[in-house]
Amino acid sequence: MKITNVKVETFNWPTENWQVGFGMKFGGNSELSVVTVETDQGINGNAFLNRPTHNAPGLIEFIKPLVMGRNPLDIGAIWWDMWKMNRSVSTYVIGALDICLWDINGKTAGQPIHRLLGTCKDSVPVYSSTAFHNTKEEYADEAVKFKEMGWKAHKLHPHGRPMYDIEISEEVRKAVGDDMELMMDSMWAYQYEDALRVGKAVEDLGFYWYEDPLVEQDLYNYKKLHQKLDIPIMSTEFAPGRLYGMTQWITEYATDILRGDVAITGGITPLVRLCNLAEGFNMKCEIHHGGNSLNNVANLHVTMAVPNCEFFEYFPCTGSLMYGLVEDIKFDNQGMVHAPTEPGLGYQIDWDLIKKEKIGVLE
Repeated sequence: MKITNVKVETFNWPTENWQVGFGMKFGGNSELSVVTVETDQGINGNAFLNRPTHNAPGLIEFIKPLVMGRNPLDIGAIWWDMWKMNRSVSTYVIGALDICLWDINGKTAGQPIHRLLGTCKDSVPVYSSTAFHNTKEEYADEAVKFKEMGWKAHKLHPHGRPMYDIEISEEVRKAVGDDMELMMDSMWAYQYEDALRVGKAVEDLGFYWYEDPLVEQDLYNYKKLHQKLDIPIMSTEFAPGRLYGMTQWITEYATDILRGDVAITGGITPLVRLCNLAEGFNMKCEIHHGGNSLNNVANLHVTMAVPNCEFFEYFPCTGSLMYGLVEDIKFDNQGMVHAPTEPGLGYQIDWDLIKKEKIGVLE
């Protein structure tokens, strides 16, 4: 089997404007693309790629020549060669190509990707992960809504203002009681002193983890924070070096839980390795949302194939990232998400929608 073509089809992605944390804005009239790797045996692999205006040219210029004519089953070798290009293309590009290759492998084998990776489980709890709300009461109302749906865990992205973030946390805990797991994701908002104040507050409120209170390069202050708090700290989502930058976070005792996803980490291949690295230290590696529907499907396969990822993230709670599939990931009335059962990624792209909203093709 040989790769005969790589192309990127860009289409409109209209959605309502939304925000998360203290200023990250999304939505409006944006664009999404579907990457297709074609083979001489007619088995194609697909992935979604965000920000195609920025990412697609590099994919075609640097990555396509590297993979043309190669056997798509040689995922490990191809990923390593793509990783060497990370100064020229983003991890989102490397991740998209890697997902395409795993999709081809699954279809060739007639198995879901998680089966090829070594299935560990067939379901995990999902946690609702908030967008930005103006008031603490709105945060509380949303948490109650998901609790009433049977979901067992809920994560806050508050305002990035320490004292008000504590108020939001108190309001939500009061609203849902003690029988719902709550998490805090401060999105790199604080310096050490405020990170400690908020951390102690959510620790007293019984929060399950404390995520990204400090900027991702601040190993020194993460280490200090870890010494002061008992609540598990989760960082490394955007840590420099991605997979190859994780060792120091473990050996310096700067985090309790590792973090990654197929887009930021650079594909299914390194994300599995990241989870395995954490497992070697008896640590969890919680997988971040993927930024689009098909990335989230890829994340789901990895989640089911490793023993140390406890949850699946549904972000944002509005569903604004669900787009481009005939049927998206579903959750049951117990707040559980289940392993895909069809070959490859196992979810069908809505080609009619893409044709309707199509902007152009790059190949």
